[in-house]
Amino acid sequence: MRNCVVTFVLALVAATVFSSALSAQTAQGPGSAKPAAASAPAPAHDLSGVWNMHSTPAQRKFTGNTYTAEPPGMTPWATEKYNGEKPSNGPRTHSLKETDDPVLKECLPPGTPRIYLQPFPFQIVQSSKYILIAYEFDNATRTIYMGNAPPSPVDTWMGRSVGHWEGDTLVVDVTSFNDQTWFDRAGNFHSDALHVVERYTPLSPDAIMYEATIEDPAVFTRPWKMSMPLYRRLEKNAQLLEFKCVEFVEELMYGPLRKKPAK
Repeated sequence: MRNCVVTFVLALVAATVFSSALSAQTAQGPGSAKPAAASAPAPAHDLSGVWNMHSTPAQRKFTGNTYTAEPPGMTPWATEKYNGEKPSNGPRTHSLKETDDPVLKECLPPGTPRIYLQPFPFQIVQSSKYILIAYEFDNATRTIYMGNAPPSPVDTWMGRSVGHWEGDTLVVDVTSFNDQTWFDRAGNFHSDALHVVERYTPLSPDAIMYEATIEDPAVFTRPWKMSMPLYRRLEKNAQLLEFKCVEFVEELMYGPLRKKPAK
């Protein structure tokens, strides 16, 4: 008897709800129902996840592990700075040493695009208005503004990033750099006039081709490019770990093993 009563009550409630909904629709009249609110346009491609420049064997079959760059010549001012003072009795010599590298010397952020040459993962968090990138190396971060962006109050190591989509390719225009980073450990530097245009082009769900066009009229005689594939980390629950930078750590640990000690 109790089961019958419960069944009857549930049926009555369902009939009441259905009747109310039908009455509301009838009161609005045919075709008067309000359309659903339009949602924000979805991004062309979802890059969210943890990535780095090293691939798994399965990914390597698809793209390989390659890094290409074609640096141009330097301007006279940049050549003078790179080579240092010319000795009176000999040719000009390189004066920028590996131990002068701002990353090794002072644990400064490596800058854009050098951050992608570090053997550490990074995480992308994507929305329609912003793309946030957190790098494990040196705890560096970037905010990519999609569309309009506020002016940068100061020049920084990672620059000011403004992005837009060209089909499935994320294009990021990066300006407002300071002059405190190198492109590599060999001492290739830039001025605060550096301008970088990045292109992130998906090759597959787990691979991106990264390309950076680098322009700095104070240092380089023409724009030049570098490119490399980036890969999604496939481990379950992949996440960034804490990175602790120690100044001169490589020199402290391995310096005595050099054939020719650094001066």
